[in-house]
Parts: sequence; structure tokens; C-alpha cells
Amino acid sequence: MSETSDLPDGYEFSADTARVDVERVHGWLSTDAYWAIGRPREKHERAMASSINFGMYDTATGEQVAYARVVTDQALFAWLADVYVDPSVRGKGVGTAFVGRVRDHLKPYGLRRMLLATADAHAVYEKVGFAPLERPEEWMIHLFE
Repeated sequence: MSETSDLPDGYEFSADTARVDVERVHGWLSTDAYWAIGRPREKHERAMASSINFGMYDTATGEQVAYARVVTDQALFAWLADVYVDPSVRGKGVGTAFVGRVRDHLKPYGLRRMLLATADAHAVYEKVGFAPLERPEEWMIHLFE
């Protein structure tokens, strides 16, 4: 696990929420992300407002190619959510580098743990240090929906 994730040539990472293409990100999530299908834009915008937002951008066009957000207390805990990489750049190392940069961005906070949930991208997250819960029997969830 590298401390600073190298980005593939032609891409840049940003933690500037103002750069996020909200329409594009909402389109990705609400139509193509299994965990967010049908999510109303207003709900996504509220989630963004309470999160640290990250993007990966094509340096030639400025077009956003990936998105993630983190909900955190900036001291002990973080939840990595809504990680999405545009299908046109998948398989190029963008996702792994992106998540690594998110991890690196959060490191100065001195967090104790960062969690995420994934149904199909375990290999991507393992490359940047994520592992299955050691004692899942200690964790519980309350579902509102």
C-alpha cells in the first residue's frame, strides 16, 4: 500500500467541492449505481453538503471521471460513500488511485477507522488498505428504509 497513490497520466485529483459536476454525479449515481438507483437530486445535494467531496478529472478536457464523498467527524471516524468511476475510464487504475488519494487526504485527521460498504469492488479497496471487518459480530445496523 503506497502512502501517496500515483495517478495515471492525464488525470488529476481534487477535494474542491466547487469543481464537482453535480448534474453528472447525480446522473451516474441515480441511474447506474446499484446503491443509489432513483436517488432524488435534492437528497444527493443534501448528502454532498454534509460531506467532504472528491473528484478525479481528465486534465485535457477538465471532465469529471470519478466521484466520492466522505462523511466524517474529522477526528475518529469516516464513512467512504458514493464512490463512482465513469465506465469509460474503468480498468485504467483510476479507481484505485482515486481511493488512495481520498485515503491520503484524510490521513492528517488522525482517524481511527474509515468504513465503506461494497458489493463488488473489494479488490479495488484492498489495494489501498481496506480489509473485511475482523469481528463483524460486533457491528450492528439500523435501517430506516
